[in-house]
Amino acid sequence: MTVTAEINVESPTGRRIVRELERHRMVVKLNYPTATEIDGTTGRSYSYDEFKENVKIEFKQRYGVNFDEV
Repeated sequence: MTVTAEINVESPTGRRIVRELERHRMVVKLNYPTATEIDGTTGRSYSYDEFKENVKIEFKQRYGVNFDEV
């Protein structure tokens, strides 16, 4: 059985709930929607692992930071 929920992460409680869910990756799959107001976005949502990998790539390109070595 699958449950879909929308969590408002603008509140401290919402952020706390999402952080707790991120700890249970074996049973929870979180999708982070892209910001549709940014030019060139596809409107696609990303899983936690895809999002994390994209952040690593972006930081390496912009700032030369490699999170795998930190």
